Order: sequence, then structure tokens, then C-alpha cells
Amino acid sequence: MISVTFPDGASRQFEPGVSGTEIAKNISPSLAKKALAMAVDGRLSDLADPINHDVRIEFVTRDDPRGLDLIRHDAAHVMAEAVQTLFPGTQVTIGPVIENGFYYDFYRKEPFTPSDFAAIEKKMAEIIALDKPFTKEIWTRDDAKAWFETHGEAFKVELVDSIPGEEDLKIYRQGDWLDLCRGPHLPSTGKIGNAFKIMKVAGAYWRGDHTKPMLQRIYATAFASKAELDAYLKQLEEAEKRDHRRLGREMDLFHFQEEGPGTVFWHPKGWTLFQTLISYMRRRQQEADYVEVNTPQVLDRALWETSGHWATYRENMFITTTEDERVFALKPMNCPGHVQIFKNGLKSYRDLPLKIAEFGVVHRYEPSGALHGVMRVRAFTQDDAHIFCTEDQIMDEVLKINDLILSIYRDFGFEDIVIKLSTRPEKRVGSDEAWDKAEAALGRVLEKLGHQFKTGINPGEGAFYGPKLEYTLRDAIGREWQCGTTQVDFNLPGRFGAFYITAEGEKSVPVMIHRAMFGSLERFTGILIEHYAGHLPLWLSPLQIVVATITQEGDDYAYEVMAAARKRGLRVDGDLRNEKIPYKVREHSLAKVPVLFVVGKKEAAERTVSIRRLGSNDQRTLGLNEALDELANEGLPPDLRQAS
Repeated sequence: MISVTFPDGASRQFEPGVSGTEIAKNISPSLAKKALAMAVDGRLSDLADPINHDVRIEFVTRDDPRGLDLIRHDAAHVMAEAVQTLFPGTQVTIGPVIENGFYYDFYRKEPFTPSDFAAIEKKMAEIIALDKPFTKEIWTRDDAKAWFETHGEAFKVELVDSIPGEEDLKIYRQGDWLDLCRGPHLPSTGKIGNAFKIMKVAGAYWRGDHTKPMLQRIYATAFASKAELDAYLKQLEEAEKRDHRRLGREMDLFHFQEEGPGTVFWHPKGWTLFQTLISYMRRRQQEADYVEVNTPQVLDRALWETSGHWATYRENMFITTTEDERVFALKPMNCPGHVQIFKNGLKSYRDLPLKIAEFGVVHRYEPSGALHGVMRVRAFTQDDAHIFCTEDQIMDEVLKINDLILSIYRDFGFEDIVIKLSTRPEKRVGSDEAWDKAEAALGRVLEKLGHQFKTGINPGEGAFYGPKLEYTLRDAIGREWQCGTTQVDFNLPGRFGAFYITAEGEKSVPVMIHRAMFGSLERFTGILIEHYAGHLPLWLSPLQIVVATITQEGDDYAYEVMAAARKRGLRVDGDLRNEKIPYKVREHSLAKVPVLFVVGKKEAAERTVSIRRLGSNDQRTLGLNEALDELANEGLPPDLRQAS
């Protein structure tokens, strides 16, 4: 007999060879009906797989995130069968699960178009309704290659050759249709459900290589329930309305052009918003005892070799060779420059922690297809800082960073935050001992924070020089954005020979804590635009007030109003054109100006303004000084408002 232990610690005895399906039925018929797969000693497996030794087992159901991945995985197989049924001669390649859905790459001479989607979805629904079982078979490589060659599946033949010889070659059937796949799968197609939708079609090179055939990639999504699918589609619809690229044009904030791919052309209003963010962050950092520095944009290759970037990050760097054959790189990160500042002059334990901050412009190569407005660029500004400290100071400093990050996010309207620990990646520098210490330090912090916040682990997602805490915030429509990071680094200072003098007079290498709060200011700007759908809070709005005249008789008073507003520190402009007020209101509403002062002969005589707020049809009249007092307070950044 073998012992099967369940998540609650209970265990039962079974004959060797028992399947997950049989175990689920033994527990309860309802569990057998709900189960989609099983995790055997933490590894996902088919319910039909036999169990021959003592194990820990957990059943995966539709409300489990792992269950959703399986639903999407199987929906990809069903979509591939539907496509090959409707379009004979189409070759299938690969169809992985991705964030928010899945795709499948096909080779076909004729292009797929959105007009094909309805027919594919209908055929998928028919296959799902047949409730065909997914069955696994182990084939020899020769048999698999012979079968795929016979059926004209050249890409699958290549995939068979790429599978390591020690791995089983698995074939999954759903009725008569089959595919090469590692698995696992649901018990049958019927378990997928009807909550799926094809989203779009795009081109993709086979294996991402432009020298290989162009394929057609059909993107789709699937959810455990129709309600979840509908909510997702509604979120996409709302996200399209909030697209920062469209709003950026309407608000006249920035633009992009081919001569500078992945770099932002900031317009006056956009640059005002950008500088408002920097000014806010500068005040918060000064209050927290950071000193601000600036380091060179271009540095010699030797520095990047010492830091480890040349060996681990070179493909992301912009490199240039000068006429005297010196090799330089545009900096992708600020940290090596900050170590040089720390090294310049003798430091003692009394100087620690030393907090160095920089609004550093960094350049990183992103593939053209990955660029996306201000969210994904090749040149961006980091609110970067590095804290040089002792090992004993790590916990206190990371907790201070945590408090500062969360306070800042609250000021921008973000309350729902998830904190995750990203551990050592395969490609890294430093000893395992150093990584053990760094991960243990952040692990203690995460454990402490776990009582107040949602936390988790991202295995293998750390930076090449150290593990990190990642701060992910949720926006107004439920999307998640990873922004702030805190990284503990036992490696970089030592690689550059940095040290401080201890109380005993000995040399010791400092620990370096890397910290960013907005992360990329460009990306955070895009997040803010989409979070607020362009309706930025008054303190953030690059243009806070437009004074619009009804007739020319109000022009002189309009200039007085603008001058008075500027004296109160408000950002104001005038619209004295010979246009009707409804036209002016529409135009400035489209540009997301939060406040409109309407003035004419009557307002000039009474020293009042008629106030219209963005998003409201109401209009109210206030005395000029009263209106400016109200807006001057609202226009203060949160940190200054609290201080006053």
C-alpha cells in the first residue's frame, strides 16, 4: 500500500498504481467532478496518471490559478484543432499560455482575418461540447517524426528533434486530433467551458528568428466563467478609452517619431507634469535624508566589466567605439556611478547609512515590437537611489524604504499594493553565501510585512546582483503595475573595492541597497494618465485653470484673473479667442483641463468667476479671491498640503 497525504495533513492508504481520478472519487463524487488536475509533491499532473509511491497530493479546481492556466492550455489545443478542421493544410507549431490568455502559431499561405474568428469560435464550441477526453501517449522519436512527416507537419518534426533525449516524448489526443505536448491537461475538452474569445491575429517568425518562416499568431483568451470573461473584456474596453497614447495626444503632453524610436518628445505640458513628479519626489527624498547626485551618461567598458553588466546585461546596452578605439556604453543603470561617488573620499561607519539619489537617465535596448508609448521605452529616467550601510542596518533601512514607498503611492491614489520577493536568477554574479544572506534579509522583511500586506515569492526573478522586493500596485480598473523595487546587494561594492572603516579601525565592504519608487518616471506618468483616465488631480495637472472669456469685454479682467492665479502658484492660461463658450468648454474638456473660469462683463464688474469643473455640468459663481484660495489649497502637492 502507498500513503497519500492531503493539504490538511490527513492521509489515506491506496494500492500502488491508483490514479488521481480514483483518489478524488474515493474522497467525494463532488470533488471528482470539480477536479481538473492534481499537484503531486507540488508538480502538476494529469488526473489519469498512476501513483506508485508515497506522495503529497492536492487537487486543482477551476477557482485555482493553476486551473485557469490548464483551461487556457487546453483551449489552445482546441483552437488548433478547430483551425485545422476549417482550413485544411494549415500547419500547427506551438501554442503556449501567456498573461491574460494564450496564442497558437500557424503556418498557412492565406492570411487569417478577423472575419474568420466567429467560425473558429463556433467550431471550438462544438469540439468542447463533444467532451472528448484528453489522453496521453508516450511515443518513440522515430514514430513521432514519421507521423508528423506523413501529415505534413514540418514544424512539429523540428520540435521533436529539439526535445532532449532523456525526456519522454508525450502525445496528447482529444478524439482523433493529437498534438505534441508536455502536458498536463484537463480530463476532457468539456472541462474548458464556454468562456473563451479570439482577440486578434498577428505575424510572428518561427522561433523568433527573422531568417525563418513567418507564421500567423492567433491570440485568444479563456476564463473559468463567463462572468470573468465579460469582466475582462469590459476592462479591455475601459483600458482602450484610457490609453495614455491617445490621451497624451489629446492633452498635448508628448509624441514619438521614427527618428528616435523608444524615446519621448515631451511637449511643454507633458514636461511640466514630468517635473512636478520629480519635484515631489525630490522633496520626499530630502525629507528622508537622501543626498542627490548626478553621474555621467557614457562610461568606459572597463567599468561595466567590473560591475558585471558586460557579461550579464550587454545585449540590453547601447555600445559605441570612438576614433581612438575606446569602447563606451550608455549607462543602463546608475549603480556603478554611485559606487564611484561612495569611493571618492574615505568613509567610516559614522557616515553610514549613506543615501545617494539620482534622477538618472538610463538607456536600455528594447526590441522594436516591445515598445509601447511611455510605458516601454529605450531611454527613461529613474528615481534611483542607493543606500550604503552595514549588515546590521539592512532591516531598518528596508523598512524605512517600504514606509516611504507606500506613503508615496497613497499620495497618488494607489492603496491596493502587493509586495513580492524575487529570488536569485540563474544568470547572476556573487557567491551563494552572499545570495543566502541577501535573500534571508529580505525574507525577514517580507515576513514582517506579510501581516499587513499581500505578499508572495517570484522564484528566479531577482536582479543579477541581488534579490529584490517588488511593489505592484492596482489601478482604477484592476490592472497590476510593478513599479517600486528594493534590492539588497552584497556583490557590487566589493567588485569595485569599496570599503568603509569600522569602529575597530578595520576595512569592511558596505552592503548596497538599490531602491526605486516610481521606477521609470516615464512609465509612472503613463500609469497615472490611465489610472485617472486623464482627469489628473489638480496638483498634478500641467495646466490647472483656463480663463475663458465670453466676449472681448472680459479680456482685461481675464488678464487680471490670470495674474492673480499665478501669484497663488497656480498654472493658468487664457482663452480669449472670438469663439462661443460651448466650443471653448468642449475643447478644454477634451484636453482634460480640470478647471475653467468663465468671465465676461458681469464677472468683471462683480469681481467674480463662473467655475466649471472637468466632468461636471454644474457651474457656480464665486468671488475671485475665494475661488483662488480654494484652488490654491487643492493645487498643493499632498506632502506640502499636509505640512501646512
